[in-house]
Amino acid sequence: DIIYVETHDDQETVANTFKKYGFMALPVVDREHRLTGIITFDDIMTVIEDEATEDLQRMAAMVPSEESYLNSGVFQLAKMRLPWLLIFMLGASVTGSIITKFESLLSTYVVLTMFIPMLMNTGGNSGNQSSTLIIRGLATEDVSLEDAGKVLWKEFRISLVVGIVLATVNFAKNMLIDRVGLQVSLTVSATVALIIVLAIMVGGLLPLLAKKLKLDPAIMAGPLITTLVDGLTLMVYFGLASVLLI
Repeated sequence: DIIYVETHDDQETVANTFKKYGFMALPVVDREHRLTGIITFDDIMTVIEDEATEDLQRMAAMVPSEESYLNSGVFQLAKMRLPWLLIFMLGASVTGSIITKFESLLSTYVVLTMFIPMLMNTGGNSGNQSSTLIIRGLATEDVSLEDAGKVLWKEFRISLVVGIVLATVNFAKNMLIDRVGLQVSLTVSATVALIIVLAIMVGGLLPLLAKKLKLDPAIMAGPLITTLVDGLTLMVYFGLASVLLI
């Protein structure tokens, strides 16, 4: 079979074709399969660099720009960053309202506040690890939408292992070092286990959902995952505390 790319192919698709077959050049055809030109390995290297830069910008919650950093003006760079920062700021406000809703619980069990940063960081980091692997897998075509079931099942099993290990370590630390009591230790450790499962599943699902909606999976990375997981963490934490401590 003759290997070729079409004029309407996505740049990443063309790059993956070069990677798969190791060619130095490929013919380019139109929709009627008429030859329109060739694309070389040097051409595609520039494309790969541009695509990688764009993905990194999206993963950092910025609007992609074709201009280099030093050639971009201050207001242009600020414009790239502001949209998502505004969204995340509003999202953080929702997180704050969750804490406010449970003020009475926190006033009774003040010790619960000391674990909030740890829980939010653990959840956010777990989700980011999962989303990064899936985003990379989608970019290299190691993972496809047809693999969604396999991916989520694997991530679920990983989350159980990670959740159990970290929850056990956390429980031992709370009992032996922090000495916060059995009920609080159980509440915090159970939250660790549950939020890791939820965060990893969210981190694995969102890039696949973005791909399904024909969006760039890279937007479902770092800051967005962290903002979503922060809210989930607080709801799980205070929900468990309301059941186990009251």
